[in-house]
Amino acid sequence: MSRYALPFAALFAFAACDGPAVVERALDDNGSSTSPIADELPPGTENPSANSGITRYEAFDRENGNGYAQGFRYDPVRDRFFVDNLAFDGANSPYTRVTGLGAFDPGPFRVYEGPSTYADNVTGAPIEQFMHRAILGASDSGEVEFAIVRTGSYVNYGFGGFIYSRDGSVSLPLPATGQAHFEGEYRALRDFRNRGGLEYASGDMYIDIDFEDFNDGDAVKGAVFNRRVYDINGNDITASVVAGLQTEYNNPAISVIPNLLFKVGPGHVDSNGEMAGDVNSTVINGDGAAVEVESGKYYALLSGEGVDEIVGVIVAQAADARSPGVIVRETGGFILTRP
Repeated sequence: MSRYALPFAALFAFAACDGPAVVERALDDNGSSTSPIADELPPGTENPSANSGITRYEAFDRENGNGYAQGFRYDPVRDRFFVDNLAFDGANSPYTRVTGLGAFDPGPFRVYEGPSTYADNVTGAPIEQFMHRAILGASDSGEVEFAIVRTGSYVNYGFGGFIYSRDGSVSLPLPATGQAHFEGEYRALRDFRNRGGLEYASGDMYIDIDFEDFNDGDAVKGAVFNRRVYDINGNDITASVVAGLQTEYNNPAISVIPNLLFKVGPGHVDSNGEMAGDVNSTVINGDGAAVEVESGKYYALLSGEGVDEIVGVIVAQAADARSPGVIVRETGGFILTRP
């Protein structure tokens, strides 16, 4: 079964540069761009290039339930979302739009929920379904988009997945010169290991790219900041997350959720317009030492004639400071443009 039923750009109707591994932008024997980050990228488009669309999706992991979501499809006429291969989400019934979630209502992001019940095919008796939520995002241009699906009905991480895509091409600067700045927003689903439930998260975001250096591959820096966390009904519960951090790290001066930062180093972008690397966040504990809170990965695609847009996904994990023994995983999507 296909991971995605259509070219991913066809899923959305919301809206009306990755530099070289080396400065010379190496090519393989077929004239296609090579990728220094190929081993870090999720599965998806075979033989990607800067001249075509690219789609990537979460790698399959039976133990953790990752990558089970398939057949992503959006119905723009009825504003419904479909996904396949997830148990007790309405037997492939459509997910419906959730409104009234504050930070998720404006902008390029939408939230959808799976059915709460499904009728027995013989008796009509209602069967309770698992809690499933999906976040969809698409740029104004319609050239880039993402979808994330998670469930909160398992004690450990449930079954779900993500997908992100560029529909067109990207024109990277040749020769590799200059730098680029991108801004936008970030929206996420948070699920847990050792407890059930789902939360939402939001933030502002920027990414900067140095197309000239390092000499052995472009550098990327970025951050998710102004971060907030919400319960499943959209109530802001950021204060409880911050209070947990204060207690866990013995520092009452902690006043915000720490920024999620890209780790800077060479070779995090390639000539296909793809990006990948590590992220983490830190706080200062009661002894004055910097302590890592979250760690994870980012994956992204550059798009456009003028390297105009970035779409991507971040997956980061941390010990949940509010609940001993619980791990929280935040899976977020972002769409950024050059202001």
